[in-house]
Amino acid sequence: MEQGRARDAARPHVSAHPPEQARIPGPARSPEPLGGAGQVRGEHTHGEPSVTPPFAGPKVVQRHSVRGQILDALRAALVGGELLPGEVYSAPVLGMRFGVSATPVREAMQQLAVEGAVEVVPNRGFRVAERSARELSELAEVRALIEVPVMLRLARSVPARRWTELRPLAEATVSAAAVGDRARYAESDRAFHGAVLGLSGNQQLVGVADDLHRRAQWPLVSASVTRRADLLADAAEHTALLDALIAQDLTVVQSLVREHFTGAHG
Repeated sequence: MEQGRARDAARPHVSAHPPEQARIPGPARSPEPLGGAGQVRGEHTHGEPSVTPPFAGPKVVQRHSVRGQILDALRAALVGGELLPGEVYSAPVLGMRFGVSATPVREAMQQLAVEGAVEVVPNRGFRVAERSARELSELAEVRALIEVPVMLRLARSVPARRWTELRPLAEATVSAAAVGDRARYAESDRAFHGAVLGLSGNQQLVGVADDLHRRAQWPLVSASVTRRADLLADAAEHTALLDALIAQDLTVVQSLVREHFTGAHG
């Protein structure tokens, strides 16, 4: 028994409490607007060009899923215009703002590079891609080639009640647009389109379409801020599309989907 007690005493104590959260520290002084005069340097300090400081704001990151949550936060910052096209951001500096090491930030940025949202700048960090109007037009064309025929096929075969079940997703885009929340709008927009295409039962299709959709959501180089009216008009097309699908009006479905893709955020 004495040996058993000794073994028990030697075992490490395991806390029953959940893991702590890593909170992003607030700035030591009043933050300056992104892309403004207040800038910090990246990983090197020997005369390189300035690197734009990370976006400010209280955010909480769970340690058990740091990379995934940072990736989500960076995507939201890209869509919301907090990370500006053409600017360079340093992983170590972003990591300090998240209260984590540079490694998960760098991994998240590498994923964004694969998605075409940023490009690697050796020894400095990552530059936000400058998406041109032509690139967005090309993405819209490819999306239309994929989604229009699928939606027309679904309009002929999916019962009205299934389309009605998607109404809350369409309304979520309207709610986000009403307050001008571009990041939340982008998420709800992709959720709606994903649910529509998901009725096809083809997960490969859903994955490819979602990747194209996400690429199309990065802001224009000349329009980092979108008017609320534009988002509202875009969101209204979701509800109109559902009405057309329920009515099996193929002409209206085709017209709405093509028109939807011509917008900056469809």
